[in-house]
Amino acid sequence: MNDLLEIRHAHSPDEVKQMSTSQLREHFLISKVFKADKIQLTLSYYDRFISGGVMPVNEKLSLPNPENLKANFFLQRRELGIINVGENGKIIADGAMYHLANKEALYIGKETKEVQFVSDDPTKPAKFYINSSPAHRLYETKKISRDETERVQVGGSETANLRVINKYIVNSIVPTCQLQMGMTELKQGSVWNTMPAHVHDRRMEVYFYFDIKEEHSVCHFMGEPEETRHIWMQNEQAVISPNWSIHAGVGTSGYSFIWGMAGENLDYADMDVFPIHFLK
Repeated sequence: MNDLLEIRHAHSPDEVKQMSTSQLREHFLISKVFKADKIQLTLSYYDRFISGGVMPVNEKLSLPNPENLKANFFLQRRELGIINVGENGKIIADGAMYHLANKEALYIGKETKEVQFVSDDPTKPAKFYINSSPAHRLYETKKISRDETERVQVGGSETANLRVINKYIVNSIVPTCQLQMGMTELKQGSVWNTMPAHVHDRRMEVYFYFDIKEEHSVCHFMGEPEETRHIWMQNEQAVISPNWSIHAGVGTSGYSFIWGMAGENLDYADMDVFPIHFLK
């Protein structure tokens, strides 16, 4: 780890089978996403995916250029997705200003040299959750409001997984190279976020859990379908999900989460589903 970017190496399924609880958390859990007046970044070597948090309070924060990227600037060969989970704020991308309210998003294309983050009110800071993946071509920067998302209601109250999937950064909304982002909100009384569980071998994923009450937690399940593991998570923490791993969670109360994906396939429905009784 350096001051700007924490590195998480990729692990095979056989390695993960041998991990203790503390080792599992060390390699896959991102326990601190937001810190006041800091930019927190984690690079996973699964598809070289970067996730992190930007929380400007008293300062305007600029997207750094970690030495590990070997680039002239952060987005020289990358694209960036942002969803604000805090109060109102602004993002300035090469001089263009974008206002983001709570649960609004921004896609920034590659070759954008300077990205700055600021909160409208220091007493009510914005919290910009970010995902970034390698990009091979330039696509236009675009803001996505909640009204512009593709919304799908799935699940049911009888199976405790009635939820709304809000697709922000997907090809039906904004063209991207490989990055996809969205937010899932559970309906009252539902606690499961994804059942039946699935994998998508063509892309990896990072889950960011938020809107969790202080006295509650979410149990995130990962691993191969026949060799699952779990990680207990608190509010505003993220977890890395390899392409070979299931990704599902159940909370002790309601919550929301942001999913970010990168890989070779932009088809959201590309997944291999496993019947619940198959899981072990």
